[in-house]
Amino acid sequence: MDIKESYSIMKKQNETVKEYLIGKGIAEKDIVFNAITNYEDYSYDWNESARQSVRKFNGYQLTQSVRIESKEVEKIEKISREISELLDSNIQINANYIEYYYTKLADLKIAMLEQATLDAKKRAETITNNAGSRLAGLKTANMGVFQITAPNSSDDYSWGGTFNTSSKEKRASINMRLTYYVK
Repeated sequence: MDIKESYSIMKKQNETVKEYLIGKGIAEKDIVFNAITNYEDYSYDWNESARQSVRKFNGYQLTQSVRIESKEVEKIEKISREISELLDSNIQINANYIEYYYTKLADLKIAMLEQATLDAKKRAETITNNAGSRLAGLKTANMGVFQITAPNSSDDYSWGGTFNTSSKEKRASINMRLTYYVK
């Protein structure tokens, strides 16, 4: 019923959550508490004559999310399955989906551009050689969008690119469009 009391309870719960995560092997620097959201909770009841609703203040609702950023994927997966243990400490907690990010994306893009360009050139050479011609030089080169999808998924390929974070396994692709002069 009192917002200061609610905030005090939230701070104590945060300490319990932090201690729990550190006890599970998470580095304190990897634990991030987001801003608290709060609102006044009301319910509406009809008065005795049932002609008018009466607004009743039920107290304050405070929520806060905690995020863990770590490269220790297996440890995070295990903790996300066990985090409901905090219910024993009277802490209502919900584990959201884990998001998986590939951390060497810049290097991967360069390697993939190299492979895609070589592949596009080989295709162009095959076509021109079979047609009795040869490539005379590159006219234009355009990179398509970079797509990261889950293997065997139905992720939609889009003009802006796809960046799947729900799957630990990733499949990356890129398209190159090369235009050559032909002799």
